[in-house]
Amino acid sequence: MRKRLNIDLSVLSLYFALMAIGWYAIYVVSYNSAQEINGFSDFLLNTPAGKQTIWIGISFSLMLVILLMDWKIWQTYAYLFYGLSLVLLALVLFLGKEIKGATAWFYFGGFTLQPSELAKFATNLALAAYLATYRVNMKKWSSQWYAFAIVGAPVALIMLQPDAGSALTFTAFLVPMYREGLPSSYYIFFFSAFALLILGILYEPVLILIIMLTGANLLYMLRFRERRQLWFLLWLALAALSVWQAFWQEQLPISLLLSGIPFVLLTFYWFFKARSNLSTLMPMSLLMAFLFAWGVHYGFTKVLKPHQQDRINVWLNPEKCDPQGSLYNLLQSKMAIASGGFAGKGALGGSMTRGNFVPEQATDFIFSTIGEEQGFIGSLLVIGLFLALILRLTVLAERQRSVFARAFTYGVAGLLFVHFFVNISMTMGLMPVIGIPLPFISKGGSALLGFTLLIAVALKLNEFRYLD
Repeated sequence: MRKRLNIDLSVLSLYFALMAIGWYAIYVVSYNSAQEINGFSDFLLNTPAGKQTIWIGISFSLMLVILLMDWKIWQTYAYLFYGLSLVLLALVLFLGKEIKGATAWFYFGGFTLQPSELAKFATNLALAAYLATYRVNMKKWSSQWYAFAIVGAPVALIMLQPDAGSALTFTAFLVPMYREGLPSSYYIFFFSAFALLILGILYEPVLILIIMLTGANLLYMLRFRERRQLWFLLWLALAALSVWQAFWQEQLPISLLLSGIPFVLLTFYWFFKARSNLSTLMPMSLLMAFLFAWGVHYGFTKVLKPHQQDRINVWLNPEKCDPQGSLYNLLQSKMAIASGGFAGKGALGGSMTRGNFVPEQATDFIFSTIGEEQGFIGSLLVIGLFLALILRLTVLAERQRSVFARAFTYGVAGLLFVHFFVNISMTMGLMPVIGIPLPFISKGGSALLGFTLLIAVALKLNEFRYLD
C-alpha cells in the first residue's frame, strides 16, 4: 500500500474563484479615487481591500499548513478544539468589543476577530467525532440528545452576545445528523414549527384555526376513502370560508391554502407513530398547533417592542415599515440589484455602489454590488459557483470511508448552503436581514478564516487514496 497526494482540484478552484470575486467586490465597494495611497504597505493597512488582502494571505498560509498536517489530528483533538472555542465564546462576553449592540468581537491592532466563526469549525469537528463513535446510534434518544448538546452549547453562548444571525447558522448541522441516521420526523417537526411561527406572526389566530381545520379534513378525506365525497365537500366549505376570511382581511388566500398546515398535522402523526389512531391524535395536534400559533401571535403583537417588530416586518410585512427607516437597507439593496439589469454596469460603474447608498454593502449586502455591476449574468455566475462547490462537497462526502470524514464534509456543505442561501435571499427580501456573511466574498477576516479551515480540513480528509 502507498499513499498518493490527491487534492480535489474542483473544490480548490471554486474556493479560489469565490475568494477572488470577493476581493474584487470589496475593492469596488471601498474604492475612493480621491484617497491617496502611499505605497503597498499603506494600501494594506489603511484600505478595506488591503486588510482583506492580509486575511487572504493568512488564509492561504493556513490552508497550506493544514494540507501538510496529518489528518488524524483533527479527529484526535476534535473535542479539545471544541472546548477552546467555547472558552473563546465565553471570554468575548467579558473582554470583547461591542459593535452594533453585540459583544461578539475581540479587538486588537485595528483588526477584529469573531470567535463564533471559528466555533462553527470546532463544532463541526466535535459533532463529526461524536457521530463517528462506534456506539452512537442517531435513532436512539441518548445519542440524539448528546448531538444536540454539542451544537446547543455554542448556540447558547452566541445568543448571550446576542447574535441571533450567527446562532441560526448552526441549524446547518442538521445535515450531517440526518445523514448519520437522525429520523426525518425531527425535520418535519422543525419545518412545521417554523411554518406555524410565520403564520402566527402574519395572521389572526381565528384564521389560522380555519386553515388547520381545512388541513385536518383533507387528511381525513385521504384516510377514510369510503367517505371521501363527504370529506371533500366539507374541505371545500372550509376552503371557501378561508378564502372569504382572507379577502375580508385583505390578505392573499393562496398563501394560506398553501401554508403547510397539513404538513404540521402530519408532523404529529408521524412523530408519535400513531398511524392507526388518527382520530384520537388529530384533536390533540390541532390544539397544540393552535396554541403555539396563538402564543406566537400574542408575543409578536403584545410583547415585542416596535423596533423589534420592525425587524420582522421588514421581511414579512414590508408595507408596514418606514421606507426611510427600517426598510431603507433592503430597498436600497433591491434597487442596486435591479439597476444592474442583464449585463450590469461594468467595473466601477455602479452608481449606488460608488455613492455608498447601500448600508453595510461590504459585509451583509455585498451581493448587491455584484448584482449592480455584473448584472444578472454575474449574479448567476456567483450562485452557480456556490452550488457547484456545495454539490462537489456532497459528492466527496459520500466517497469517504470514515464516518468522521463523511460527517465533517457534510457539515461543511451544510454551513456553506445556509450562509449562501440566507445571505443572498436577505439582500432580495426573501429572508429576514439577520447579518451573516456571504462565504469568501463578504469583508471580514474571521469568516474567511473559518470557512478556509472548513474547506482545508475537508480537502485533507479527502486527500489520501490507497492504491495497490
